[in-house]
Amino acid sequence: MTIDGKKIILSLAAFPFAVSAVTAQEQGKRPNILLFMVDDMGWQDTSVPFADSITANNRKYHTPAMERLAASGMKFTSAYASAISSPSRCSLMTGMNAVSHKVTNWTLHRDKTTDEHSDVGIPAQDWNYNGISTVPGINNTYVGPSFVQRLKDSGYHTIHCGKAHFGAIDTPGENPTHFGFEVNITGSAAGGLATYLSEKNFGHTPDGKPVSPFAIKGLEKYWGTGTFATEALTQEAIAALDKAKKYNQPWFLYMSHYAVHVPVDKDMRFYQKYLDEGLSEKEAAYASLVEGMDKSLGDLLDWIDKNGEADNTIVIFMSDNGGFAASNQWRTGELHTQNAPLRSGKGSLLEGGIREPMIVRWNGHTPAASECSDYLIIEDFYPSILEMAQVELTDSIDGKSFVPLIHGTGNPSEGRALLWNYPHVWGLPGPGIDFSCAMRKDDWKIIYNYITGEKEVYNLAADPYEHNNLAKSDTKQTERLSAELGELLRQRDAQRPVIRSIGKIAPWPDEI
Repeated sequence: MTIDGKKIILSLAAFPFAVSAVTAQEQGKRPNILLFMVDDMGWQDTSVPFADSITANNRKYHTPAMERLAASGMKFTSAYASAISSPSRCSLMTGMNAVSHKVTNWTLHRDKTTDEHSDVGIPAQDWNYNGISTVPGINNTYVGPSFVQRLKDSGYHTIHCGKAHFGAIDTPGENPTHFGFEVNITGSAAGGLATYLSEKNFGHTPDGKPVSPFAIKGLEKYWGTGTFATEALTQEAIAALDKAKKYNQPWFLYMSHYAVHVPVDKDMRFYQKYLDEGLSEKEAAYASLVEGMDKSLGDLLDWIDKNGEADNTIVIFMSDNGGFAASNQWRTGELHTQNAPLRSGKGSLLEGGIREPMIVRWNGHTPAASECSDYLIIEDFYPSILEMAQVELTDSIDGKSFVPLIHGTGNPSEGRALLWNYPHVWGLPGPGIDFSCAMRKDDWKIIYNYITGEKEVYNLAADPYEHNNLAKSDTKQTERLSAELGELLRQRDAQRPVIRSIGKIAPWPDEI
């Protein structure tokens, strides 16, 4: 059945969990929260269908833990993030849109930008390339509160495991403990990893020296053991939960995997199975990364069940941007994933770059096997998690709680504009990539290229996969969307690139 735009499939097995969860809440027991974040996972890199029907991509992958989570929770089919990692993760921590916090590209080295050269445009220069922080003192840094600190201050035990990527090396943003995490397992300034292989010491030489900034620190006991990085992180997270259980306080675990980010190393626990199913070596390697990530989710769900915490633990599954599927990968043979029926992938403001797989299980609140098609965005996690944890929101942020979507009590995104701004060069040419900004409001979406002036306008209700650009055929709608996008960008002092041929800053979308 459908309730307020949500497809609901209920089974009798769901009701005992609902009763016991309500009882726990009546007793004033605050929920544990597991936020399971995947890196670079596309909308279709799973056997769980997020489109209207099961696709060929869904059939390619085996993600039984995601299926288990979706069967017991609520699937969100219009969940958005930024097109690349740092902007998304900084929005998650601060509750601010990337247009506001201005960490609009990925970060790594202090006081250095990561923009590639472009013959047609000069990227915005004064963005916050040093990332985010909770204290002032570093130039080109967004300073603001962290929802994790709010959780910690309210009595939560807070654990970070995996990738951080909140700020540059040698800035406060490189260390998750500066944002309220009491435990930090491997989190650093690195936005990726040198290798998943313990046989290669996760990116260290035999004498322990890192081969690059992407070497994973903190997993030395696994070196040379044959333990894949995804599994090592899972074991460390479970050990942290075993400790947390003794504290007699609610816990928050940010399980932030490096998977399924490149390099596409083979997870040999699953690799051969995909070769046997007819996938190429590259595809099989990538599918093994996906299933290894899914096993981690399953292991954590098992821990929650075995420790009697299922009725009092909220599980949130999300990816930080779309799958790594830029158009040039088709040409070079590096393609290992794609996001069809969505167009393009990571780095693009088309749906393939910004729409993510998201599932929430909150027993007693999310009906089993339910679905929500209303849209939300990554900064909404900040107020939502605080509301779930019964922590008062006192910060002025861009994000809006999606808890009303779970309860069916309202739609916080109705009439609300979602914004994206990428006045940079990412380095992988493709549709919707480089020097672009975008807005979605209700069913309408506009993408504007600062350098070329090109606009794309889509009605996502009628054309969810963006095949029919209405920018020229529906000029009235294009003018309306351009005006609103331009006004919102001005209000937030959005940064723009320079058009190299004329040496002037690019015009706003409503000036073209």
